[in-house]
Amino acid sequence: MPRTTPRRRIAVPIVGVLVALLVGNAILVRTETADASGAEVVHLPGGDLHVVQDGPADAPAVVLLHGLAGSTAYWSPVLPALHDLRVVRVDLLGHGASAKPADGYGIAEQARRVGMALDRLGVRRATVVGHSTGGSVATALAEQRRDLVTGIVLISTGPRVDAFLGESPAAALMTTPVVGQLIWRLRTDGMIRQALGTAFTREVQIPEQLVADVRGMTYRSLTAADAAATAYLEERPVPDRLAGLGLPVLVIFGAQDRRWQPSSAQEYRAVPGVRIEILDGVGHTPMFEDPGTTGALLRGFSGMT
Repeated sequence: MPRTTPRRRIAVPIVGVLVALLVGNAILVRTETADASGAEVVHLPGGDLHVVQDGPADAPAVVLLHGLAGSTAYWSPVLPALHDLRVVRVDLLGHGASAKPADGYGIAEQARRVGMALDRLGVRRATVVGHSTGGSVATALAEQRRDLVTGIVLISTGPRVDAFLGESPAAALMTTPVVGQLIWRLRTDGMIRQALGTAFTREVQIPEQLVADVRGMTYRSLTAADAAATAYLEERPVPDRLAGLGLPVLVIFGAQDRRWQPSSAQEYRAVPGVRIEILDGVGHTPMFEDPGTTGALLRGFSGMT
């Protein structure tokens, strides 16, 4: 019988320990949750939402919904253009300073929660603006609440799943079992900035708050929200959902978007009366890359609905 060398006798338990640590880390990372925080929190069953309100309380309301791994901070550059409106920014469940429970991340569920929060805040009618995945939430809210939504603005919202161009390599690895949880545990600000790279085409200064908000997410909130966004588009394309609602719709896309095919913006022409604005030299995040034009478009549309 071959004899086990001392080196092999040592290596086997070490490998076993490493595997146990990796599996244990994966379990801990997957099950992590967090409560909501911040100056204004709307308490809701299943998960509280953090909101930020600006402008006159009696002015027409505009609701701003960020995209995947975003937060209320994504809208800061366009706030000056909306100064005379009641602006309600919402951290979607699992994002920013909102609660990060184990479940509740479906697009329809996110929309219902936003609607409940607006009811609690006394918002009766509003223009709803969504960036990227936030556009899907805005669409779902319009599907559910025709009494509430007066118009929709979609910014860089992909119309269908196969129009997606992909994430950065670092972001793509996040969904790999065990490996993804390990990367999440070891994530640094530099890694987060790299993952955010495809969100911008123009050279812009990425604020620390955007990085901090990603760091503050849980692994579950990120991956579950990502899967929910894909499931919503697979169920039915966004233009098809909007076509029968009879609402004013503005679509804003960057001509150099690196996450969604810019040409896919034309698919929204299936929506009667839609207005499509393509911003030259702009990528996936027009609010940061061209806040002047984006803010003016939002203000003009909100004044019409």
